[in-house]
Amino acid sequence: MSSTVVRPASRPLNFWVCLGVPAIAAITLVLLELTSLDMDLARLFYDPVAGEFIGKHSYFLENILHDRAKQVVIAFSVFAILGFIGSFFMAKLKPFKRELGCLVLSLGLATSFVTPMKAVTAVQCPGRLEQFGGHETYSELLSPRPHTNKPGRCWPGGHAATGLTLFALFFVLRDRRPRMARAAFVFAFTLGTVFSLGRMMQGAHFFSHNVWTAVFCWLISLGSYYCILYRPAMKAQREANAEAVGA
Repeated sequence: MSSTVVRPASRPLNFWVCLGVPAIAAITLVLLELTSLDMDLARLFYDPVAGEFIGKHSYFLENILHDRAKQVVIAFSVFAILGFIGSFFMAKLKPFKRELGCLVLSLGLATSFVTPMKAVTAVQCPGRLEQFGGHETYSELLSPRPHTNKPGRCWPGGHAATGLTLFALFFVLRDRRPRMARAAFVFAFTLGTVFSLGRMMQGAHFFSHNVWTAVFCWLISLGSYYCILYRPAMKAQREANAEAVGA
């Protein structure tokens, strides 16, 4: 972030893009429930001879890409929280209090929504389905769940959310450092994609699970930014005039 003390006016938001693209993605995902795309993609990572997914026992996918990478993102979130707390006491951080608060809120919401939604939706993971050597019955997202003693916990994708939650960096940086914000967007999207593919190779998620996660993480980051940081030029000018009068 810039060392500028005065928070700049926000760059205009194109809501047709920011909300339209996720809306189109969501509609497309609902329509894809009528196809076998999720199953077809899952079969690409399934070895019928071995009777398991090709990445199930991968040290890199499980220990590095799943555990260690997730820990790095968690550590980043902890530093963000410490930075936000420090902004109440440290002069150098005070100008960025709202940015840090927005970052912490967005990171928290984009990760905490996953577990409750998994419990509510009870969607099964590919590796537990009969088609891939398991014992559970497949059901579409919007269909009733077959009776089972082991409800699924697979929608949305938790590990994908760990990477995609970094969409928050794009919004936090977009007004002060636009170029860095674009780099943050690419990084978050790439990390989320890599995490998603890794879990698909392990039979832990279908393709659509991860895309839904991207939609939710984007909307959470957008909403946090809009509520906390978004200041169109006219509003920023009014605030500046009010401060000048008060002085």
